[in-house]
Amino acid sequence: MALIGRLFAIFFGFLAACFVAGMIVVVALLDPQFSDLGMELPDTDALNIILGFGFLFVSGFALVPAMIVVLITEAFYIRGVLTYAIGGAVCGAACYLGLIPFDTATMHFEGIVRRHLEIMTGAGIVAGFTYWLIAGRNAGAWREPRRDPPSPPPNLPSL
Repeated sequence: MALIGRLFAIFFGFLAACFVAGMIVVVALLDPQFSDLGMELPDTDALNIILGFGFLFVSGFALVPAMIVVLITEAFYIRGVLTYAIGGAVCGAACYLGLIPFDTATMHFEGIVRRHLEIMTGAGIVAGFTYWLIAGRNAGAWREPRRDPPSPPPNLPSL
């Protein structure tokens, strides 16, 4: 029963982390447009649609790397916030590098934009921290045996 509850916590933590990372990616990529002081804010409906696509993009590409990080941390009871931040950074970088063509003859990526790599890595770090806040602090706790409640103290004889 504890495993089912843990799976729900992992799922909810992953969704929240993807939502936060999607927001960071969308806002960071729209940042050059927001720097113009004469520009008014975009329509809220359009911004909601853009945030939704950002969430779908991040959750779709980050599913496999994030699940590998979750499996490792659950298996070895790893609960450190730095572990999740580094895992998120690796997942963010992997998501970005998965979209860039790789030349096998020269063994390097073609056309990496440094700013985009930094945005995806930073979004991964924040997503890892968000996941840690929701589900990572209790990694592996579902395998610990249940503790029995303390027994009441014995009745003392009355004088």
